[in-house]
Amino acid sequence: MEAAGELWQWQSRTDERRLLEILSYGLVGIGALSALLLCFVRMPYGRYFSHRFGYPVPARLAWTLQELPSLLVPLGLSLFSGAARLSEWPNRVLVALFIVHYAHRYQCGSTRSVPPGSPAAQPPRGNHSVQGAAGRPSFRREAQPSLGVCPGLALRGKGTRFARALIFPVLIRGGKPTPFITFALALIFCVYNGYLQGRSLSNYAEYPSGWLKGPCFIVGFAGWLSGMAINIYSDHILRNLRKPGETGYKIPRGGLFEYVTGANFFGEILEWFGFALASCTFESAAFAICTLFILGSRAHHHHQWYLEKFEDYPKSRKIVIPFVF
Repeated sequence: MEAAGELWQWQSRTDERRLLEILSYGLVGIGALSALLLCFVRMPYGRYFSHRFGYPVPARLAWTLQELPSLLVPLGLSLFSGAARLSEWPNRVLVALFIVHYAHRYQCGSTRSVPPGSPAAQPPRGNHSVQGAAGRPSFRREAQPSLGVCPGLALRGKGTRFARALIFPVLIRGGKPTPFITFALALIFCVYNGYLQGRSLSNYAEYPSGWLKGPCFIVGFAGWLSGMAINIYSDHILRNLRKPGETGYKIPRGGLFEYVTGANFFGEILEWFGFALASCTFESAAFAICTLFILGSRAHHHHQWYLEKFEDYPKSRKIVIPFVF
């Protein structure tokens, strides 16, 4: 009887590992399909908002609820599903890195304005505003999260997971609502990916005892940390583009926005590729590739939009990867 039980457990683990592999391929497929769809349809949120995609959900509420599974699912798997590998320090640290990302997006707090004289506070030069009603200059900037990769299957997203879910919504200043379909797809995506990353790292990924001192983890962690810092700072610049009473769009200035249109997107892409290197799992690599597909497409849309709306938009800026693309 005991042997039969062990055989059943082995078979169950084998079946679930196969499931995780299939879901990883599916994640890459979601990213590729999203990038293809975005060649024809822009993501219906923010400046591209459309009522065709369902009843509008308030920005803060949508962001809070859709990102929450990225925090709760890995935590639940760690606490209630056995979590056979979480007795090992590499697995603990890597699960913590994933969860920490989602705290910034759920609740943070700083609503400080950019200090006068800083690059982000300087008004754009030349034809720097989008004209509002009756030809008056209008300066509007709705909340623009980076992936996030909760990209909402290419229909929503912005940049960190525990931080992303707990901190970012409090930082959103107004923001256009999110269509319900976009919100629902983002919620499903976060459940999907939360299970994929949480289950892989808490139950199956195996590392040697010196993994946290090895080159893959050190370089990957440096990429993860640098990407998160770029993401947070870039979001800070975007949140503070407009002064009280302004309601239009401005050209972002400062930080990596001097080199690329999607500085916040670049930060999140770097963050998840760093995480994938630190983890060295198929599941984390699939997530990084999905992030690249979706955020690269979003950055391309933003880049084209700025070029169309601002005659003086810097032509030297790349789309999302400094000096490259």
